[in-house]
Amino acid sequence: MACLVSESNVVLQLPGNLEEELRRRASCWDADSSSGQTTTNAIQESMQLLQLIRDYQVHGHMRAALDPLGLDDVQYGPSAKNVVDLGLYGFTEADLDREFFLGGVCTWTTTSGSITLRELLGKLRRAYCGAVGYEYMHIADRDKLEWLRARIERPTTTNKPNGNTNQLVVLERLVRATRFESFLAAVCPTAKKYGLDGAETLVPGLEALLDRAAGLGVESVVLGTSHRGRLNVQANVLGKPVAQIISDLTVGPRPAVSGDGVFFTGTGELHFQQGVSCDRPTRDKTVQHLSMVAHPSHLEAVGPVVAGKTPARQFFSGDVHKTRVMAVLVHGDGGFAGQGVVYEALNLGNSLGLGNSYATGGTVHVVLSNRVAVTADLRAGGGGYYCTDVAKAVGAPVFHVNADDVEAVVRVCELAAEWRQTFHSDVVVDLVCYRRLGHNELDDPTVALPQMYQIIKNHPSSLNLYEQMLRGTGQITSKELRRIHDKVNKTLNEEFERSKDSAPNKRDWLSANWAGLKPPEEISPAHNTGVILEELKRVGQEITRLPENFKPHKMVSRVFEQRAMMIEGGEGIDWAFAEALAFAMLVAEGIHVRLSGQDVERGNFNERHAIVHDQKTGEKYCPFDHVAVNQKKDFFAVSNSLLSEFGVLGFEMGYSMENPNSLVLWEAPLGDFANCAQVIFDQFISCAEARWLRQTGLVVLLHHGYDGLGPDHSDAHLERFLQMCDDNPFVIPEMEPSLCRQIQECNWQVVNVTTPANYFHVLRRQIHRDFRKPLIVMAPKNLLRHKDCKSNLSEFDDIEGHPDLDKQGTRIKRLIADPRNHKQVEEDINRLVYYELDEERENSGRSDVAICRIEQLCPFPYDLIQAELNRYPNAEIVWCQEEPMNKGAYSYIAPRLHTAMKALGRGSFNDIMYVGRAPSAAAATAFPLAR
Repeated sequence: MACLVSESNVVLQLPGNLEEELRRRASCWDADSSSGQTTTNAIQESMQLLQLIRDYQVHGHMRAALDPLGLDDVQYGPSAKNVVDLGLYGFTEADLDREFFLGGVCTWTTTSGSITLRELLGKLRRAYCGAVGYEYMHIADRDKLEWLRARIERPTTTNKPNGNTNQLVVLERLVRATRFESFLAAVCPTAKKYGLDGAETLVPGLEALLDRAAGLGVESVVLGTSHRGRLNVQANVLGKPVAQIISDLTVGPRPAVSGDGVFFTGTGELHFQQGVSCDRPTRDKTVQHLSMVAHPSHLEAVGPVVAGKTPARQFFSGDVHKTRVMAVLVHGDGGFAGQGVVYEALNLGNSLGLGNSYATGGTVHVVLSNRVAVTADLRAGGGGYYCTDVAKAVGAPVFHVNADDVEAVVRVCELAAEWRQTFHSDVVVDLVCYRRLGHNELDDPTVALPQMYQIIKNHPSSLNLYEQMLRGTGQITSKELRRIHDKVNKTLNEEFERSKDSAPNKRDWLSANWAGLKPPEEISPAHNTGVILEELKRVGQEITRLPENFKPHKMVSRVFEQRAMMIEGGEGIDWAFAEALAFAMLVAEGIHVRLSGQDVERGNFNERHAIVHDQKTGEKYCPFDHVAVNQKKDFFAVSNSLLSEFGVLGFEMGYSMENPNSLVLWEAPLGDFANCAQVIFDQFISCAEARWLRQTGLVVLLHHGYDGLGPDHSDAHLERFLQMCDDNPFVIPEMEPSLCRQIQECNWQVVNVTTPANYFHVLRRQIHRDFRKPLIVMAPKNLLRHKDCKSNLSEFDDIEGHPDLDKQGTRIKRLIADPRNHKQVEEDINRLVYYELDEERENSGRSDVAICRIEQLCPFPYDLIQAELNRYPNAEIVWCQEEPMNKGAYSYIAPRLHTAMKALGRGSFNDIMYVGRAPSAAAATAFPLAR
């Protein structure tokens, strides 16, 4: 087999059929020459031509006419222009009209298998060096390569927009996008719009993408975008009324109202960060549902949220093959290259080792490459040649396209839809454009980028260029052009008149999936979370039973045997088994349960064993898959994730927002590492309802406890989650136990429960209520196997009136009172420190100390605290915690405890004594003696 090493260090082999044909032809060539030498020369030339073709395929995008402003030399350097020079392959201009035989290995050869060098070069340049640069030779899958090569090198499939998207349609879409920006600039001159000026072809590109996807079976699209051009996309792609947008820009966002006219008193959101959804008619007369996810200003944070919402919608709609629901993300170039969460999300959806647990079926990424990140120029953008280089790590093809060529933009967007529906993997469209104005419309970009903006000032818009091309080729008349402009202008003027009478919108967050759930202004009754004992025992037996001939690890086998004894005897139920019972009961009740995080299948402390491994065959078995009759596949899903917090928690946030009939949990490997996902906590989980009217019941499990593991394995930073709680520390709210007003009016719940039964009830409470709230759980470490941290099965049942201070049936005990009567000192404490204090009290024979456990920290249980205060009218009040004073719950508890005392006329703030560690910069000490 003849071979040659190319300039790109790729070993090229001459296909056997081509080599054989060359040798056969050599026998018919000039009899005066050596047939062997002739064959060798022919093979060598064919190899050089194959190398030439390969280098166009690999490097052609570097010579493509991508940059509307002609700034390529600044980014790529002059050397890039020489990578496919003719002389590098042993040819001269004298060879241009020679005919070479390439057989069937070249797309463009004649029926005889031959082609001239001139013709070959022309076709290669048109295919790879025009307005589109195709970057795809890094893909390892040969079938994918050949699929793309065929579509790139055959001009009949790539030179014009899809027949369904004709040029007049493209033109009208471009007119709408362009006039939208200029119209808003005229009627809202002082508003910040973060417009699409310089990248208007995004709109016809997105519409072509959606139309083509609809023709290939996509019925629903989850869309996430950056701030740039978001209003334009909302108006022209998702059909949001322009009148509403103008009203938001001139008057500002106003509170939404419920159906009965009650205002929702959340914080609201800036107009360019709001979400919107619609049912969009497509070109082939179908209807496609579009959902644009609301997002914060934090660049790229919405990416994993979209990535999570998409598979959730696929699951609940029965889209098993992931062909009917698609994700689309529009990025900025600075964010795509600079934000690490982009790689986290890319890797999450394309990691084969994770199965389908995080797969979207392929996300279409569109990157607005305007080469400016706020005021930093393209040289500070990071990456290699392109801002999209990170996508090559997951084998995604990248289509770089000159945004001034709207037909090329439409073409590659349609190709991206075809790729996604064919291979169900990510694809990137790099829209090389520019930003005509500043970061916002009030910003002067010439201060930092004078040369670039001198070029932009004199550069025609993509609409002007397209109109000139269509008129120049006679494909449109001036009359037709005027008709389109008049139509668009008429619509915009009508919308402007409507905006003068625009009223606040009714809240629209309760989609069909969320029908029946209540917003904060509609107070919900509390529901019991106990379970009929017979049913609890049934599911308990199901999840402690392993298949015959299954060989688990001996330690795991022992765990299952112990659990079987627990459910049979009704005593000694530990933390992990209480969790398992909560999951199993919800699945049996028809609730989808999903648990995600690093090592969650086994459990970070070897306690969960939701997936069991056969020690001989390696086969996996999930006991929760056999809880209900005819249980749907993946109805219980437990998935080990990447070593990622930001991306994975964002994914689970998106997953939880799709359907309320699911319990979605994310567990950090240790609570300390949750701060790697701080953006998701700060910008989504804690405030999604206040900002965007979007509820979520996401549960976050954070292992927390000071047990000698040092600064990075002890503290989930409880104080940070409590600091973000929005309840007023100086006002006691309405505390009717049968209602949920207090929780509904809080942004989230934070619990630090101390018994397995309470953990069981707090998980079930997430579902058995008429609204959804995020839940932060300080999950234990030492308590997982603590001899006293056990519950009896009777604490899980549905019988009303258990003998306890909190007589609310079998629900979570927000506070656990001391069952004994003590007189002098009352200690309010939480978690592991309770068991230590109780043991010390027993050992010392103290009868003057009552220990009260506050299980639900937020919302604060004022009613139960006051009942305890009345129970011990003369006791000293002590708050005890294991964390340092500047950490833990003290700073949250103290003012609220004082408020409860003040309402009873009981002492002052100074009467609350603190017992715990001194303030500390690090979370915990690593010195055993100091601990």
